[in-house]
Amino acid sequence: MFDTVLVANRGEIAVRIISTLRAMGIRSVAVYSDEDARARHVREADLAIHLGSSAARESYLNIERVLAAATSCAAQAVHPGYGFLSENADFVRACESAGVVFIGPSAESVEMMGDKIAAKAAVAQAGVLVVPGRAHPGMDDGELTRVAEEIGYPVLVKPSAGGGGKGMRLVHSREALAEAIFSARRESAASFGDDTLFIERYLESPRHIEVQILVDNFGHGVHLGERECSLQRRHQKVIEEAPSPLLSEGARRELTDAALRVAAVAQYRGVGTVEFIVSSQRPEEFYFMEMNTRLQVEHPVTELVTGLDLVEQQLRVAAGESLSFSQDDVRLVGHAIEARIYAEDPSRDFLPTGGELLFVREPLVEGVRVDSSLLTHTHVGTTYDPMLAKVISHGADRDQALSRLDRALSDLVTFGVVTNTSFLRGLLAHDDVRAGALDTNLIARFLDERHTDEDDEDLMECASAFAVANLLERQRRSLGTSRFDVLDGWRVGEHSTTHFSVQTSRAEAIRVHAAGRRGEYRVSVDERIPAANVKCLDSRHVASHVRELTLNVGERTFIALVAVEGPLTWIAHRGTTSWWRVLPARRSDEASVDHDGDVRSPMPGVVIQVNARASDTVSLGDTLLVVEAMKMEYPLRAPLAGDVAELLVRVGDQVVLDQVVARVRTGGVADADAVPSSSASSLGLREEER
Repeated sequence: MFDTVLVANRGEIAVRIISTLRAMGIRSVAVYSDEDARARHVREADLAIHLGSSAARESYLNIERVLAAATSCAAQAVHPGYGFLSENADFVRACESAGVVFIGPSAESVEMMGDKIAAKAAVAQAGVLVVPGRAHPGMDDGELTRVAEEIGYPVLVKPSAGGGGKGMRLVHSREALAEAIFSARRESAASFGDDTLFIERYLESPRHIEVQILVDNFGHGVHLGERECSLQRRHQKVIEEAPSPLLSEGARRELTDAALRVAAVAQYRGVGTVEFIVSSQRPEEFYFMEMNTRLQVEHPVTELVTGLDLVEQQLRVAAGESLSFSQDDVRLVGHAIEARIYAEDPSRDFLPTGGELLFVREPLVEGVRVDSSLLTHTHVGTTYDPMLAKVISHGADRDQALSRLDRALSDLVTFGVVTNTSFLRGLLAHDDVRAGALDTNLIARFLDERHTDEDDEDLMECASAFAVANLLERQRRSLGTSRFDVLDGWRVGEHSTTHFSVQTSRAEAIRVHAAGRRGEYRVSVDERIPAANVKCLDSRHVASHVRELTLNVGERTFIALVAVEGPLTWIAHRGTTSWWRVLPARRSDEASVDHDGDVRSPMPGVVIQVNARASDTVSLGDTLLVVEAMKMEYPLRAPLAGDVAELLVRVGDQVVLDQVVARVRTGGVADADAVPSSSASSLGLREEER
């Protein structure tokens, strides 16, 4: 067994691998970029080595620097995690040349299965069905277009290299194909260094089911059951579970046998995953999609139902050990479900977020495990993938696993960074999810049905926590000053009302009115919700800037965590993390200014393409520029027809949330077809005391 292993990755997977290395008594070495200097994986490793600047190509994707780090600390092996260099055959060969063991399959296996075109051809020869389409090297735009016409729409344009949904485009019509191909090539080249594409028929309402396999160097292979990964958004998995609620024992046997045949074709060794598209109506009908020659993000659900540590198994295979168990020894016990926590804002169409983590509280729930890179006071940037953590539950059956996961998500707090946690709880409560009636389009339907407005009870409780925390914070800051200087509404003889103009995490502007002191208040919201009597039963600080309040609103008592940071107040109650922002006052000279043509960046990121110049005439919906954040591209379009009055950024510029990047003007006359820009209100502070 190795005594020193370098982990060539970052984030939660690096932390996860380091934990197994520690348990096995193996020295762990982390690597990091400038942006990750204070990251959790750096702190938890036995040794950490700086690679370079924040750009992945200068750090985590730089083979020369990663191997120089490995040799400098005498690491005998490198664990690539997932993403970055984990499926790079050149990296595997470079490790071999440097005398360092790559913890994963051979370069030949990585190359065969990493090339989706070659993989489909090899698998088809082994008698495993593949999705209808055409995949061969060197297909130009014209041939891709001809194939799409032959097999019929809708089609999927997919990159030959890489995975994880990067570069994949779903196309419903001939008119949308050219732009999809162009965008897919660019994203594929940026993510994988290869813009080769292929095309296949898109199967309506399928299920995505994958099989975990494990093979040693002596040809002994087993499967570790299957995982259901049908809950996806934009081809990215969101929630995964094991086993699949769809498969009968017979269908499971056919699927797992096919997966082992694929592993044999690839002459595979180590941990790998074979992914299939499965018919929702006919589980025995399935098609090979791809093989991932690495550890998967969703590997914990397999670990929880099998009792195996897959990272440990990877290490043992890489060290030359044979499997210590056979297929008959593998038992699937209970049910496990994983939810991915992303730094993204569901109220803004899931655009990437970021910022400083002001406070983190991870759940402590029976049967729940958290794989996380979260630390209070660390910064979440937009350079890398937006996934921050995974919350994984295990139960005796699926219902118990679902209940435990929901409870755990309700206890997760990430003040300072907007995440998708509340969205996940809503999705888990959906009738089809509870029933196991899943398919890859379910999330799209859920979003169409979903009502984003908070109900009156939740809104009232959040407003009460917001108002009480702000009034208490003012009192704290005013200790030792004159009573007349304390902004809590106190006056001789009676209490005045304090008014807050705020924007909620739902992008909704509201007014909160509060009166009272010494633990008793009266709070109303926008005068549309009747005022409620609020009692503060307890208040204590759980961190220097975070207060835990026990409040009674009407007949309900609840506990809220509240952080007041300048113009932002973060609230966690009933498992929903909301942020509320005090809105700025409108200047009198702004009243007549038409800002409908301002184009703002809906998230922090970097400008990767500019399609227009100042004075260009544009139509409604024309793409003016493209911003990239967390490995995803977002076109910013003209909000109205007119002329480009200003173009305020260039390719390579960093932009922040809500930054004005361009202005389109129509000579002062608003376009009747104008669509709202992607902007939110400007940040600032507005408080009125009466």
